[in-house]
Amino acid sequence: MNCLTAWNSESFILRYIRSELNLWSFVLSAPDPSSFIAFGFSTDGAMVGSSALVGWINGSGMGIVKQYYLSDTRSSQCLPDQGNIPVMKEKSLIISHSSHLYLAFQLNSTQPLSRHLIFAVGPKNTWPESNNFLPAHRNKISISLNYDTGVSLENGNGFGVVRRHGMMGLIGWGVLMPMGVMVARYLKGWEPNWFYTHTCMQGIGFGLGVGAVIAGFGLSKAGDQSVSSHKSLGISILVFGSLQVMAFLVRPGKTSKVRRYWNWYHWYVGRAAIVCAMVNIFHGFSLAHEANSFTIGYGIFLGFLALVSLVMEIRMWINNNNN
Repeated sequence: MNCLTAWNSESFILRYIRSELNLWSFVLSAPDPSSFIAFGFSTDGAMVGSSALVGWINGSGMGIVKQYYLSDTRSSQCLPDQGNIPVMKEKSLIISHSSHLYLAFQLNSTQPLSRHLIFAVGPKNTWPESNNFLPAHRNKISISLNYDTGVSLENGNGFGVVRRHGMMGLIGWGVLMPMGVMVARYLKGWEPNWFYTHTCMQGIGFGLGVGAVIAGFGLSKAGDQSVSSHKSLGISILVFGSLQVMAFLVRPGKTSKVRRYWNWYHWYVGRAAIVCAMVNIFHGFSLAHEANSFTIGYGIFLGFLALVSLVMEIRMWINNNNN
């Protein structure tokens, strides 16, 4: 069987195998949380709208496995004995052994429902009641699994590789780079401090951005074709950034005849990199199934930068006219 750590912080281990054309076997093991464990398939990595198998050991020591359709975040809307996971009849069970739970089942399907898998663990000493409504989980996670290679990408809770990739790209390309541009455009009266500040911010931003691209190449080994556009944009941004570094190294003097053309090149290549980065950051939020708060928060940040830029542009226009 293929074996992988599906959830590091909760020590969830997933094993699976395709033994026949339309037969898949799964075994999920986890430390016994004195509650339920859950394993589901999701179309987009989100809980709502997905189906999950939930297993627990009741007070009599009997293992119970039920399929739930997760139509809402409310417990009353997590409906038992519903869902679209094609579990074979009498081919699911949960047992307790050596302080671990083992949830096993077989699917009658040529392919599992989705590459997006969701996992959850319930609060200690809390199980589905007599109505079998599913209590709110204590912790959850979403991963993307390449069934052929057994490589998974973490999408949910925990500061995993995907999050590190995203945060480096967000801070480097999406925050420091545009702020560095604003320093160069609006604070030139602070000679030479504006130049050192601009260079420092762009240098750190470029370093973080390169780190994000390197981490992204590592993630792409999972073979997920849905990230091809995100990857292409990332490579384009890296090329633009590298061109800026090379331009800095051959920067002509202020009195040089070619300084004007160098400035045009520097301005437009830099702005192209930043625009591509902003688009790619929002696209990355979508691919990683991040909460809407990330998208809204970054949108608010960009709106604030736009407002500051507008005020500074008006101020520059007034000063130029007065002079």
